[in-house]
Amino acid sequence: MAIFSVYVVNKAGGLIYQLDSYAPRAEAEKTFSYPLDLLLKLHDERVLVAFGQRDGIRVGHAVLAINGMDVNGKLFAIGSQLSPEQGSSGIEILETDTFKLHCFQTLTGIKFVVLADPRQAGIDSLLRKIYEIYSDFALKNPFYSLEMPIRCELFDQNLKLALEVAEKAGTFGPGS
Repeated sequence: MAIFSVYVVNKAGGLIYQLDSYAPRAEAEKTFSYPLDLLLKLHDERVLVAFGQRDGIRVGHAVLAINGMDVNGKLFAIGSQLSPEQGSSGIEILETDTFKLHCFQTLTGIKFVVLADPRQAGIDSLLRKIYEIYSDFALKNPFYSLEMPIRCELFDQNLKLALEVAEKAGTFGPGS
């Protein structure tokens, strides 16, 4: 399970913070004959190399396709403009097969958006934790100006730590 990205949007709709927390995958195409000298296993709905090494393929590498057939899904971009219902305060959750977009809007109009794996649990608690980190490390920073891009090292560090905890645990605190 993974959290792909975190965005903070000001009340005017401007992006003031972006963190892409996923590591891009390096892909290599290899052809092997049967029997394989690699042991494959299923982990978190991904096929991984569990044992063996050959031609740059190592333990922990993911298998993306076998005989041209995809093993994993692909992340599709949101390509159309979304318009919520009349009187709606906006998007709270947008779910697809490959990701979930979660949005938490504060009373002051700041929006916290998390793009995560659909199986990732506890995102609502994580959004509240991100708001707490924003309050503690951005708003209380005397050098930070409201509505401006967030460039606070402590905010970055604590946000990354919260994302690691949420990804490892699958949840974040009570009420997940």
